[in-house]
Amino acid sequence: MRITVQRVLSDGDSTASVVSVDGERLCYGLEDEPRRMKVAGETRIPAGIYQVGVHTAGSLHERYSRNVFADIHRGMLHVLDVPGFGWILIHCGVTDEHTSGCLLVGDDVITTHGAMRLVDSPSAYRRLYERVIGAALAGVLSIEFVDDDLEAAAA
Repeated sequence: MRITVQRVLSDGDSTASVVSVDGERLCYGLEDEPRRMKVAGETRIPAGIYQVGVHTAGSLHERYSRNVFADIHRGMLHVLDVPGFGWILIHCGVTDEHTSGCLLVGDDVITTHGAMRLVDSPSAYRRLYERVIGAALAGVLSIEFVDDDLEAAAA
């Protein structure tokens, strides 16, 4: 099973994307901006294909286990083995201030330059999580990040 994150628009703070699972559009994504030199917690991960595992420690895991996702939560979706990056998760959030390099998901994305934000993140997260958690636990989930935003900017 594969999650595809098609990055479609970047500004100086954020990157908006379309998130699909096995070719079916499921939601939108928001990440930090691209940078030539990594700045901790302020840089999106490089384009590529990575495995997704399940992380069962930390404050987000504890919060999701006890609160709004307690009925489905079995661990955080964790993007593995990204060179130069660690603890890249898929989770809820609204703006790039909530990412620290992670992928946020939402039902819609507002693409106002300098103020991108997601709409209804918990609903999108629940839908994505329920769709992929079994594959992540089985070790057969990957995620591909595609930089269509950089190609559009160069054209």
